[in-house]
Amino acid sequence: MMVIGLIFVFVGIILLVFSFMITPVNHNYPKEKRTKDRLCILIPARDESKVIESLLISIEKQTEKINAKDVYVIVESEEDPTVGIVNSHNMNVVYRRDLSKRRKGYALDDAIRYIVQNKKKYDAYFIIDADNILDKDFIKEMKRDIDQGYDIGIGYRNNKNGDSLVSCASLLTFSLINTLMNERKCKYSNTVTISGTGYYISGEIIEKWGGFPFISLTEDYELTLYATLNNLTTSYNTKAIFYDEQPDNFNVSIMQRTRWVKGFFEARKKYIKKIRINVNIHDINFASKINAIIGVNHLICVIIGIILILVNILIKYNFKDFVLSLIMILSAIYFILVILTYTIIKKDTGMMNINVSKTKLIFYNPIFLAGFVVCLLRAIGSRDLEWNVIAHDKNFVCDVNTKSD
Repeated sequence: MMVIGLIFVFVGIILLVFSFMITPVNHNYPKEKRTKDRLCILIPARDESKVIESLLISIEKQTEKINAKDVYVIVESEEDPTVGIVNSHNMNVVYRRDLSKRRKGYALDDAIRYIVQNKKKYDAYFIIDADNILDKDFIKEMKRDIDQGYDIGIGYRNNKNGDSLVSCASLLTFSLINTLMNERKCKYSNTVTISGTGYYISGEIIEKWGGFPFISLTEDYELTLYATLNNLTTSYNTKAIFYDEQPDNFNVSIMQRTRWVKGFFEARKKYIKKIRINVNIHDINFASKINAIIGVNHLICVIIGIILILVNILIKYNFKDFVLSLIMILSAIYFILVILTYTIIKKDTGMMNINVSKTKLIFYNPIFLAGFVVCLLRAIGSRDLEWNVIAHDKNFVCDVNTKSD
């Protein structure tokens, strides 16, 4: 059992190294530049009256102007106070059609179908969450990527409420995806990982769909896999900053991340087989497809290997040796995550809105990340999860008129 455990750990490390090394083997760049000016913004806003106005004001203050009639806020009821706020800004309200379908993807689908039925066409559709605030140059910076011809582009997610360890650790989860992964993916034309909000999709693609076909619990990851399969070009723009409200309660964070984990496997079940069938070494998006197939299998292999090693120690030796081995392994993992956290914070110094002790955050973040184990167990034990409401109420934490120094 010890040998098998070591083999699993070795395979996991090999997959991680292989994933890193293969990333440059890609040539999935836009074919042509094009000037695009017809832009719209879609905002899913279920019971978001406490925060929606801050976003609408930040849209009005954009240096690259967006017409108020090109902003679509999606609500579920005429009784929602959000409606009055949106109307006061002369922006569009789109009402949900079927409230039995509770996921974000369904809301976006309703909005796009509404736009198509009204015979409006846009060169790019921005998807922004209601609790966000846009830096004044967000659209201006993202438009550079649109004009470069990228099918999908994502911006830099900053923290709207950086006054608690939980909210800052939540931000670091996205920084892990963006700073340590998407920057390199973008550099080598790999499909970037789309995360929830602060991104656009080309109008040509939206028109082809005629709606929004991604309705899993993590419609963003489903879109990422679709983009990988179909060789859509993607970009990550660190200058296009938006501020997102993070949970400042650990239990709320667990609920949110459980949905992510469940949706992750839900989306992979739908797309990975298709991607595997389409793998071809001559494919311009070959590296993205290989890395999509690998996914988190390297982590799974390492975890299985560690469990087998510990079980072997428990069987062959005594309980004291088992406990000592467990402490040593957990300490090693904790130390690695501390170094990883330090690296992210160091790299993004001056960018992230963090108002807590960075030292405390560095040592707390590994504990926060350990919560994903709880989320995995909950996701496995739950047959179905809904797009649950997470209350947002942080309004004026960031100055939307200037970028972070």
